[in-house]
Amino acid sequence: MGVYLNPGKSGFETIRNSRYVDKSGLIGLINSTIGTKQKLTCISRPRRFGKSFAAQMLCAYYDKTCDSASLFCDLTIVADEEKNSGYQKHLNKYDVIYLDMTNIMGKAGSQDMIAFIENKVTEELLSAYPEQKEGKAFDETLLSTVEMTGNKFIMIIDEWDAPIREIPEIQKEYLHFLRTLFKGSGTTDRIFAAAYMTGILPIRKDGSQSAISDFQEYTMVYPGAFAEYVGFTEAEVQELCEEFDNDFAVMKQWYDGYTLEGADSVYNPNSVMQAIRNRRFRSYWTETSASRSLMEYISLDFDGLSRTTAQLLGGVPVPVDTYGFSNDLVTFRDQDDVLTLLIHLGYLAYDEETRMARIPNEEIRLEFARAIRGVKRDETIRRVRESDQLIYDTIHQNAEAVAAQIEKIHAEETAILFYNNEQSLRSVVKLAYFSYKDHYLKFEELPAGDGYADLVYLPKKASPVPALVIELKWNQSAKGAIAQIREKRYPDALKEYGGEILLVGIGYDKNAGEGKRKHTCRIEKLCKK
Repeated sequence: MGVYLNPGKSGFETIRNSRYVDKSGLIGLINSTIGTKQKLTCISRPRRFGKSFAAQMLCAYYDKTCDSASLFCDLTIVADEEKNSGYQKHLNKYDVIYLDMTNIMGKAGSQDMIAFIENKVTEELLSAYPEQKEGKAFDETLLSTVEMTGNKFIMIIDEWDAPIREIPEIQKEYLHFLRTLFKGSGTTDRIFAAAYMTGILPIRKDGSQSAISDFQEYTMVYPGAFAEYVGFTEAEVQELCEEFDNDFAVMKQWYDGYTLEGADSVYNPNSVMQAIRNRRFRSYWTETSASRSLMEYISLDFDGLSRTTAQLLGGVPVPVDTYGFSNDLVTFRDQDDVLTLLIHLGYLAYDEETRMARIPNEEIRLEFARAIRGVKRDETIRRVRESDQLIYDTIHQNAEAVAAQIEKIHAEETAILFYNNEQSLRSVVKLAYFSYKDHYLKFEELPAGDGYADLVYLPKKASPVPALVIELKWNQSAKGAIAQIREKRYPDALKEYGGEILLVGIGYDKNAGEGKRKHTCRIEKLCKK
């Protein structure tokens, strides 16, 4: 067993010794590419989304120097015929080259990283096949080994983008190394049965094209057939919650939100397992080692970025053009590039059909709320202060000030074409209250009494503020909104809540006279029986 050549099954064995969520169907997808023009696969997903688990699984499965059948016998890849693409045919049949780029960067130190990789892999090849003669170039050594053994390589590169993220000055040399191996020529076809790369970022672009053009890429923007392997699916999380007696509804609120075509709801695997082990729902995101902080990205000086961040925090989806992003951490042309990076990092969820991004769940909302208070831009500071003041005015029942601030935000943030629109008013209210995360959990369209409450802000356990039940009325009065809250018994949604409840009615009259648009607010304390 080697470090870089045929690392064996011990890594996956350790994974199987813990509670393992079965992602072995991934093997069938890779098997289906072996020997085809689609044999080069690159999958990007955020940190702590199981990338290394998948790499270790593939090493154990393909490595011809071990017998790993016992690790897979009870998994989907064996039991499910649909996902069992060539399982027996490819099990433990290949020489595997495994490169963990984060580990390699640490070991190489000040040495030439590419020379380090080539020397270490060559050393292990010559040790495994002493009769082999070293070639003049690395790819020649690989090719002569294949010709001698009659056995092509499976290449697995974990954290493939780590050098690009952390040592940008070697980017050009590193990409040249990958092109040499995967240049789409006959040599590549003769050396590799398949290659699997995984990292956080998609492959770096040269202009508008991928720098390593023959790879099939699957990302958080376009996961394709690999969507169900990006994270935990809803069915998998439900099973875990039943097994470990966890509240599934709370788990969903905290860690769901990455809606991918082909998988629907996708959960952050690391956070789900941490919550189960610790029996505590909280943000585990801060425990990940991000290459740069979220605050740095949302502090970048692009017009509209402060407003967009406020919209996201308020729960308002925003449009994103993901096409022009260069797939690195330094090249930003506009706020679309910043938002696209945040999608790849997992800070935003992306809907491929609508091309809209949003904050996926409570965990990430907490990280945004923390980060935005560290942003020093004047516009951001103003927005935070205004939202904090609005919450203060609401809980102190200053209805006139609340109406004035909603009217101000409505005028500033809504295009005239969409101004007279109930959905516009809803978005404006969410945007105005965007700093709620310090005190509240937010629920939209909450089933209550004889209908659905528009917005409910429920205080966190440690917060002394009252709960807010908000009803919005377009072209009607705030008084009518309060009447509907009472008539439809919306506060019933909070019947288990023992604290104070405020009823907040917000109305908008587009025909207030003299061309004015009038916002009104009425706030009443609910008297419990």
